[in-house]
Amino acid sequence: MDNWKKLIIEPEENIRSAMQLMDEVRSKLLLVCINNKFKSVLSIGDIQRAILSNHSLDAEISSILRNQIIIASDQDNEEDVRNLMLQHRIEAMPVVDEEQNVIDVIFWDQIFSEKKGMVNTLPDIPVVIMAGGKGTRLKPITNIIPKPLIPLGDKPVLEWIIDSFNEVGVRNFHLTVNYKQDMIRSYFANQPKRDYSINYFEENKPLGTAGSLHLLKGKLKETFFVTNCDILIKDDYSEMLKYHKSNGNELTAVSAVKHFKIPYGTLEFGENGVLEKLKEKPEYNFFINAGMYILEPHLLEEIPEDEFFHITTLIEKIMERNGKVGIFPVSEGSWMDIGQWDEYNKTSQKLGYPGINL
Repeated sequence: MDNWKKLIIEPEENIRSAMQLMDEVRSKLLLVCINNKFKSVLSIGDIQRAILSNHSLDAEISSILRNQIIIASDQDNEEDVRNLMLQHRIEAMPVVDEEQNVIDVIFWDQIFSEKKGMVNTLPDIPVVIMAGGKGTRLKPITNIIPKPLIPLGDKPVLEWIIDSFNEVGVRNFHLTVNYKQDMIRSYFANQPKRDYSINYFEENKPLGTAGSLHLLKGKLKETFFVTNCDILIKDDYSEMLKYHKSNGNELTAVSAVKHFKIPYGTLEFGENGVLEKLKEKPEYNFFINAGMYILEPHLLEEIPEDEFFHITTLIEKIMERNGKVGIFPVSEGSWMDIGQWDEYNKTSQKLGYPGINL
């Protein structure tokens, strides 16, 4: 099969284009080639490290390529390739001949029955899911069921979130609940095959995106994840945690790259309407707040008790006292939102399910 040819990118392409191609072909790894001659591989980790090192999204990928990579020769037997991939947890292994022509790419799921992500990379890390909101932007369905139980295919969005962490070893979940919480409790009480525990913390009134975290004071003694219940992020959680700890962050916010195209020419003018700059259909990139965070446990002491409090306020407080807040970037396609109907339908279709027409 020649599916691997979709992964080819030229070294003069920029980082933004590489991220867009990864999203398009749903791969975290690309082959960098010149006229089909193999040059290197480019992973989402390479891009994330480049962004964190302050590379522009307009920088050529040739400037961020690794010098040492692992590839297979067309003379290697299948067992050698298998062992190499298993040892280094390689998602896709390029096979190159003596003249550096790419002749094949062997993917993990071709030779292994287990998913690549099925390894305990996050054992014993608590995950807090903020599941108490009313989901007003998803009415009228949320008049009947709570937002966390809105289905994506054959299971609710909350279960998608839990499963994405459970697959990498997380067994300890904390849910802050309020609106229609009995339905959430009942749903998971009737899932007998689950191999994880859920602890519920009830807020007696809406407390914002972080106010209910005060309920966990004294309960969490280690670094933990916090996520909204209306987003899915398909990325390497262990890399997020590694970045958070290695940089000594108190809080790390996951940020998705968002690309906007203005379909019109724009005008910039000064005093008396004198035209100063004309841009034809400009494009802009922003790093948006994706709704997932990593926090150190001492921050729970800074959450006011039983008060409406947003996590952005906590971030501002940390920065005001010169604490360290970090940003971990993910691609636009790795971040999926179900917080409003148009985004819900996009996410459903991306996961292979029909949307909902209201």
